[in-house]
Parts: sequence; C-alpha cells; structure tokens
Amino acid sequence: MLRLTWVQPEDLVGHELRQAAQDGREPSAVAARWRAAGGREAPERAGASPRRASPYLRLLAEDLLDELADLPSALAEDEPTDLPRIRAACPAWPADGRGGALTPAALEAAWLGRAAGCLLGKPVEKLPLDAIRALAAATGNWPLTAYFTAHGVPAALLEAHPWNRRSAGNSLAENIDGMPEDDDLNYPLLNLLLLRRHGSTFTTADVAQLWLDELPAGRTFTAERLAYRNLLHGIEPPHTARHRNPFREWIGALIRADVHGWTNPGDPAAAAGQAHRDATLTHTANGVYAAMFTAATIAAAATGDHDIHACLRTGLTVVPPRSRLFRAVTHAIGLARGQSDFDTVVDQLHATHGATHHWVHAVPNTALIAAALTHADGDFSGSICRAVSGGWDTDSNGATAGSVAALLAGTPAALPDRWTTPLKNRLASSVADFDGTGFDTLAHLTHLTHLTHREAARP
Repeated sequence: MLRLTWVQPEDLVGHELRQAAQDGREPSAVAARWRAAGGREAPERAGASPRRASPYLRLLAEDLLDELADLPSALAEDEPTDLPRIRAACPAWPADGRGGALTPAALEAAWLGRAAGCLLGKPVEKLPLDAIRALAAATGNWPLTAYFTAHGVPAALLEAHPWNRRSAGNSLAENIDGMPEDDDLNYPLLNLLLLRRHGSTFTTADVAQLWLDELPAGRTFTAERLAYRNLLHGIEPPHTARHRNPFREWIGALIRADVHGWTNPGDPAAAAGQAHRDATLTHTANGVYAAMFTAATIAAAATGDHDIHACLRTGLTVVPPRSRLFRAVTHAIGLARGQSDFDTVVDQLHATHGATHHWVHAVPNTALIAAALTHADGDFSGSICRAVSGGWDTDSNGATAGSVAALLAGTPAALPDRWTTPLKNRLASSVADFDGTGFDTLAHLTHLTHLTHREAARP
C-alpha cells in the first residue's frame, strides 16, 4: 500500500502538537481529544506511519489540525513573520547596501562546497548521533576527515544502523561518481532559475509558479510538500505556509537561501529580503528567520572581507533578538567558543534541543551550523566535518556550512582535492535542464545573474 510521506493527516497531528508547544500555543486539550480517539504520536524519524488511519480518525485529524492552527500564540509579538515587523524587531538591521563584486571562482567554490558538504552527510541522514560516531570510528574516520565508507564496518554495526537507504549507493566514498541528486542542491538551482526569469524583485507567487512548472512534487519533503499540496488545492501564499503544515519551522527554507546570499555580496539586507519572499511560501517565524540568517551570513561571506565570526554576527542582525532562533544560535556560538572539544559542544546542543525538537527543525540545525562554523574558525574541511558530525539533518547542515566556508576560501583550488575530485564537475538533478551540469557552468550562470541583478538595481 502506498503511504505518501509527510502529508497523511493522522501523522501530521503529532507534529502540530509539538509545534504548538514550541511556539506558545496551549495544545493540551486538543492532545487529550486526539489520544482519547486512538490517535498516535508522530513518527519519530519516518515521514509516514506504517498503517492508514480509519476514516473517522482521518477526519478528526483534519479538524484538529485546523483547530490547533487557530489557537493564539503567546510568542506572536516576539516572533513575527511579515517583513516590516521583523525589521522593526531587529535593532541592528543592516543598512541597505550597494553590494559588491563576486568572482566566478568564488561562486564555483561555493557551489562545490555546498555539494561536498551535502555529500558528506547523505549516508548518515536520519541516523542518531551515537550511530554516526560508531560508523565513522569503525573505519578510523573519527573525528571526521573524509567521506564515509562501508569498508571495514562490522556487519553487526551495519545491521543495527544501516546507511540511509536512498544514499548509500551513491554517497559512500567507494560509490561516489559525481554529485548525486539531492533537494539541498535542487533548491539552489530553482532559485537560480527564479532570479534569471524574474530578477531580484520576484514575488512569493513567482516562487510558487516556478515550483509548479519545474519541481517534481515527489522531490519535495516536509513543509515544501505540504505547501505544494496547498497550491494544488487552490490555497495561495502566504496561507500555503500555515494550512495544515506543522513543518513550517523546519529546515526547508534555510536550504533554499544560498543563491539569495551569493547574488547580494555585501548587501545582507537585500539577501535577507529575498530569502524572506522565498521562505514565506512554506514557512513562518523561526523557519523564515533561519533562511534570512543564512542569506545574510552568506552575503557577508561573499565579500571576502570578513572572517566567519563577523559573518555570523551579520546574520544575526536580521533575526529578532527575542526569538527562539536568535537565542539558540547565540547559545551555540558561545558553546563553540568556550569548548576545545567539538563533541562536547554537540552533546550540549543535543541535551538542550534533542528532547523537544524533531531532527529536521530549523532551530537546532541552524544552531549546529553556527557552532560548526565558529569552532572550525571558518576552515572548509573543519566546518563540514563538524556540521555533519553533529547529527540531525546531516546533509543539509553539511551543505550550508560548506557553502559559507567555501566562499571564505575564495577559489576551488583552496578546497582540498579529497572533497572535490569525486564530484567530477558533474551534478545530477531533477530540475529543468540542469541534470549533468558542471559546477563551473553553474558558477558562470550565477555570476551572470548577479551582474544582471546589479545593473538592474542601478539608478
């Protein structure tokens, strides 16, 4: 029986109950009704439970999702979603800038860095932290210094903690043959198309139309899949982000932010504004802030004039200081600055967030990315290895850390061959005509888009 992941109403209620508890709503009465009717908790790691619910329970789930969404939030004033209120909440919001120049070499490094970091994390996505550590240690690769391999891993360990089933065949060191298809690379490709077609003044509706035209529905997940479903039901943005979408503060908007930063070097306010228009198709509040933080950090890194610590400080200027994301990121950076052992940093982050947040939620994952970049002092290998070794959404975290750190490195030649050579300058994708495209070509297209964007913005 087909069990489409991330959309079954009976599976969404548990996620919405957790989301409600996090964003200041009081869900206990709804939770009691759900459990009394026989409703289950959300699947912990899978996207769907193994059995379909009864017709009654499914109808009840739909009603409860709507009821939960209507509950008032005690955090609404501190965590707005509309951009004017976000800006008003950020006392250090960056001044609008004229932007700077970005070389094709730096963009090629950024594309390669994103791909390598993603590829490093793919085999261990969804695995718990202790499994990641054990699998790497079994091959002498802990702390991480190279792609994961199955060679030398005891059979009993692999039986207890199998590699990610979608990725083992193309992302273990012995199997890599170019960069395999992944949503963490598909979304930057889509946003490159977005800017080439609509320019920097694109609307959220333009993002929605592009997805319907170019993005296969089966290659969307969590918040993106539900927003896509909402579009097909005739629901328009920004309501697509809220309607029966308990994943609206997860990591999906963050992984779409890179191109907004790449094409606004030295202008973090513009990068954050673009990321906001993109993110609000699918996300609210902290899910949106994660994308804005990432875009602003990358815009600062793209100038080549700042160290990683200044870039992260810039990223925080577009995040409301009283939000959960701001607190989590500043806490993570503080931990990374105060501990010499990164495993200790990770353990403390998991102790803080692990019991209350799903492994794909934006708050802990953004915190981990910031901690990894801080602890590695922006070094490329150190950043991607720390981001992946911290668990949670390993491929997404590795990708974003890789993009930022590679920009700081400045050129493809500055990235170690052990990461880039297996990519073979080839990217697989389900987006438009990008399948098989080289990273040098993507850098050229991104650079042209940046130049066009800059010329159009001149008075």
